[in-house]
Amino acid sequence: MQRLRVRYAKRGRLRFSSHRDFSRVFERAIARAAVPMAYSSGFHPHPRISYAGAAPTGAASEAEYLEIGLAEVRTPDEVRAALDDSLPDGLDVLEVAESPGGALATLLEASVWELRTGSGTDPAALGAALQAFLAQPEVPVERVTKRGPRTFDARGAVVALDALPGPDGEGPRLRLVLRHTEPAVRATDVLTGLASVADLVVERPLLTRLAQGPLGEDGTVGDPLAT
Repeated sequence: MQRLRVRYAKRGRLRFSSHRDFSRVFERAIARAAVPMAYSSGFHPHPRISYAGAAPTGAASEAEYLEIGLAEVRTPDEVRAALDDSLPDGLDVLEVAESPGGALATLLEASVWELRTGSGTDPAALGAALQAFLAQPEVPVERVTKRGPRTFDARGAVVALDALPGPDGEGPRLRLVLRHTEPAVRATDVLTGLASVADLVVERPLLTRLAQGPLGEDGTVGDPLAT
């Protein structure tokens, strides 16, 4: 069985698609593209697809990953073009690479996020809030999960957090490097932490994951598809 790793993007309005929505669309795209998938055994065989590190609903992403198993050998470029043509605009296959083996999920140690704030966000107040947040040894926040309310340390998962100027007419942007922890800390949890520490509320931020992969000692996030 040939194993291929796929990087895809969720853009525009498709950022509101859930992981379940995407999995249904992707399986239909595989059928339309005539990709020779390998299937699991048993009474209800399923195509061999392993999803890893999916972004939450409502967040755009340039770095979503999955792995597929093929029953026949195909070139990565051939599979990328066929899948990209079969998916709707906003779900775009960016790269396909041969899997060297091992679990893809273990390579996804951290993510780089861009958080767009509104035009009414004061850059000075934002900078002060970031300093206050980063100065804390821990910042507990609460989020409702499927198992009920849970408390997370939002500060411990933050590798880097910086404010950057936005384009003319827009507010400043945040660049966040977030370590993948258990339980998982989301970019929205960091915003909740900013609100609790510095009383800074960002109204309807637009979140985009720019990268995810192995975390280097210098805080950079590498490419999980690199050989």
